[in-house]
Amino acid sequence: MILTGSEINAAAGDGRIRISPFNPEQVNSNSYDVRLGPTLLTYTEPIIDAHLVNPTRTITIGAEGHVLQPDELYLSHTLEEVGSDTFVPLLFGRSSVGRLGLFVEITAPIGDIGFHGQWTLMLAPVRPLRVYSGMKIGQIMFFVSTGAVDLYRGKYQNATGPQASRCWRDQIKAGK
Repeated sequence: MILTGSEINAAAGDGRIRISPFNPEQVNSNSYDVRLGPTLLTYTEPIIDAHLVNPTRTITIGAEGHVLQPDELYLSHTLEEVGSDTFVPLLFGRSSVGRLGLFVEITAPIGDIGFHGQWTLMLAPVRPLRVYSGMKIGQIMFFVSTGAVDLYRGKYQNATGPQASRCWRDQIKAGK
């Protein structure tokens, strides 16, 4: 089951969902709009290696916005910190942003129960596109889970700003 807007408001009010800052005007019929944060990361090497820490470059989106270029992956973040120990959050791009040719969440829309922090967004434009910090970029829906809950305790907990891949940590754990 998906939470309706009125239930998102109620859950944000009683703490079952944490959204900071919370703005009731960002609540929709069955989702909550999240806004684009001011920081972008891009990988600087021509080949990204899943077994290594890959160097990145930080870009701050100024008042004039920033033009995203095709064939480049940008990691950004939500302005809001969003999480729940009760519901499963899923983040999707807003249709109005998709109509501009921007892929917002390419492969990882599902959040873990117990994750709390700013969400890293994977941005990929199909043509040059100017974006602005604070613009509505995505929407998070909340789903009811069934069964025992094991709260998230992973490597991205309490994230602030965009987080580059930490895939290499999995290789260390696997002894590779």
